[in-house]
Amino acid sequence: MNARVLIAEDEAKIARLLQDYFVAEGMQVDWVDRGDAVLAQVQRQPPDLLLLDLMLPGMSGLDVCRALGPRPDLAIIMLTARVDEIDRLLGLELGADDYICKPFSPREVVARAKAVLRRLRPEATTAAAGAALRLGRLTLDPAAHEARVDDTPLQLTPLEFALLRTFLEHPREVIARERLLQRARGTDYAGYARNIDSHMKNLRRKLREPLGGADPFRTVYGCGYALDHAALEPAS
Repeated sequence: MNARVLIAEDEAKIARLLQDYFVAEGMQVDWVDRGDAVLAQVQRQPPDLLLLDLMLPGMSGLDVCRALGPRPDLAIIMLTARVDEIDRLLGLELGADDYICKPFSPREVVARAKAVLRRLRPEATTAAAGAALRLGRLTLDPAAHEARVDDTPLQLTPLEFALLRTFLEHPREVIARERLLQRARGTDYAGYARNIDSHMKNLRRKLREPLGGADPFRTVYGCGYALDHAALEPAS
């Protein structure tokens, strides 16, 4: 896979190990060991994927996420030894696409990074695969990696884009949390299921404003989520 990865990790042994694994997969890798060096490196050599340690000297991983803001062209996986629920959900709400706790297997990190990158740069195998998806006021263009409500563009993370695409590809279904995450991430790792509510909260918030406050999703308790078609219809 041809991609550029930026590793922000202050433990040199971990960083070099990850670097070796990513280079073996044909990816270009840069490394910084301070949080306050990440922003300059992103500007100098824009990566496709940022592996971001939560506890970095100079600037924490959470502050780096805040400074970067929503970037649909950049996927972020946070690496941390902290397993506190609040820290994990806060990282996801700030735009991180995944969260991996130390100690971890480098192979697992690479596999999950590939899944994130596939969402960021989907390769349409047929004309239909790249065709724009529309429902009411909502349009999603997988080929251009763009989504909008009417003429208002949506600033979505790669995971949020993948989730929204999943709903538009299955507009009549109630999709369970585990099934939704599996479709979007390309993995059935059970630990992701409890994170889906955080991602859905962010996606709802980003859609509600251009929809005039209408909620585009229904929560079907005990089952999952479904599109609310009435909320997406043009105002009469």
